[in-house]
Amino acid sequence: MSNNQTAIVTGGSRGIGRAIAIALGREGFNVVVNYNKAADAAQEVKAEIESLGSKALIVQADVSNRDDRKRLVEETIKAFGAIDLLVNNAGVAPDVRADVLEATEESFDRLININLKGPYFLTQLVCRQMVKQVSGSGVEGRGSENAATSTTHDSRPTTHDPKIINITSISAYTAHTHRGDYGISKAGLAMMTQIFAARMAEFGVNVYEIRPGVIQTDMTGAVKEKYDDLIFNKDLTPIKRWGQPDDVARAVLAIAKDYLPFSTGEVLNVDGGFQMRRL
Repeated sequence: MSNNQTAIVTGGSRGIGRAIAIALGREGFNVVVNYNKAADAAQEVKAEIESLGSKALIVQADVSNRDDRKRLVEETIKAFGAIDLLVNNAGVAPDVRADVLEATEESFDRLININLKGPYFLTQLVCRQMVKQVSGSGVEGRGSENAATSTTHDSRPTTHDPKIINITSISAYTAHTHRGDYGISKAGLAMMTQIFAARMAEFGVNVYEIRPGVIQTDMTGAVKEKYDDLIFNKDLTPIKRWGQPDDVARAVLAIAKDYLPFSTGEVLNVDGGFQMRRL
């Protein structure tokens, strides 16, 4: 059932990333399921994608690590020959939701490295590969990391232009005084979308931001009672239910299936209407 396209999904073993990876597999993508620690969960995602008739590769890589990022790209090219879609989904919340007046530098560094620096430089590597695919030549002298390998070149015909999707959060613009580091990392990822969209347009590579709201995952499990109250009793969102990982995956598919070819740098809110100002 392959559609001859390959997608990398970072943080693809659980939660939103898992839903995205499986949805892409259902559409015939070769899916590279990146994970950091959840090896068993990644194997489950791989098995489910393969049960749908698509190909899957699992790659352990910490996106905050330079060598791991390079290896993730290299293993993808070795297995599938090209990268058609990168979904920057991997991200973490602070271990402690500390008041901004008490938050630690260690927590800030951890979140920036994983949520922002890692995706930034992984996108740089992937974009260099995408430039090779569409033009047959590299981009010299830009950025601090070399392309995955000097010998990678995609010679097969493509029917879709490559794309980048960044999964951010309503925290990109919603101030939360007990996890300032998380909000800053997501706001940076939003600006990163704009920067790469502007740079890559000449190569036909569109870049998008998907901005989820309150999504029911392991990350929000610890605050379920709080958000139950906000959603169902206090009018947090016009659509009165929790978001599900599949809601985000459907937005990814709209982009991956080329339904938004004349949009780049665009934000797709998947938040139940949270972003609207209401009286």
